[in-house]
Amino acid sequence: MMEPSAETYSAENASPLTKEQAIANLKSPDLSLRYYAAWWLGKFRVRDSEVVDALIVALEDEADTTEMGGYPLRRNAARALGKLGNIRAVPHLIRCLECSDFYVREAAAQSLAMLGDIAAAPALMQLLSGGIAAAVQEPGRPHLTQPYEAVLEALGAIGATEAISLIEPFLEHPVARVQCAAARAMYQLTQDTSYGERLIQELDSNNLQMRRVVLGDLGAIGYLPAADAIANAKVENSFKLIALKGLLEHQLQQELDVSSISEDAIRLMNLMDSLL
Repeated sequence: MMEPSAETYSAENASPLTKEQAIANLKSPDLSLRYYAAWWLGKFRVRDSEVVDALIVALEDEADTTEMGGYPLRRNAARALGKLGNIRAVPHLIRCLECSDFYVREAAAQSLAMLGDIAAAPALMQLLSGGIAAAVQEPGRPHLTQPYEAVLEALGAIGATEAISLIEPFLEHPVARVQCAAARAMYQLTQDTSYGERLIQELDSNNLQMRRVVLGDLGAIGYLPAADAIANAKVENSFKLIALKGLLEHQLQQELDVSSISEDAIRLMNLMDSLL
């Protein structure tokens, strides 16, 4: 079957679900209901042990497949488990990194980044085996052999310093987005400002989508020196605000033990106000 979209099912299932209905729908013979239920549970972050159990079971689904061999339900279940924040999902998501479906592997890596468990490092590092030489487009597919962006970002997010030597070569990958993911991870793992400055330089890209991606990277790593560059980037203000919010959250996290808000935090707030 062709892969369905969550938007399609959102329209068909306009009435609100309950947790019980969503769990029941995950077991429905109607594949569209199962797909939408997994999306809904993640979208509304229904944090419940029974929900986590049901989504973990969905990671093994064999019924919902595309003509190209993809697993749409597994993808949605993997994404949802990251949003729910329960580390019980970690070993199951790690197994998903071996799935034949590229997009399941990508969703699993993204969710492992959200869960932040260093236990995922060896499996994520395995996906970088072969280095840049292996990081080419998969024959007949619109993507690389592995979800390198998601894997690199996950290794940075979980603090996998043992992966630095594997990540560094990807700074020279021919795909700019992969280079940025590597720079993002290298900054998180080393705190070397040269990687943050490299991302700032990418804000001069002629590609609007690339500039949006870089804003997301800078916000994710909380690179404070990028504040003015973010505010002046040739991108919609909504993207700038999200990136500045990321910087502000990082700054406030560092100031938890400080009795007053710093000048840097106030400056970020003023920059955000100027974009509203």
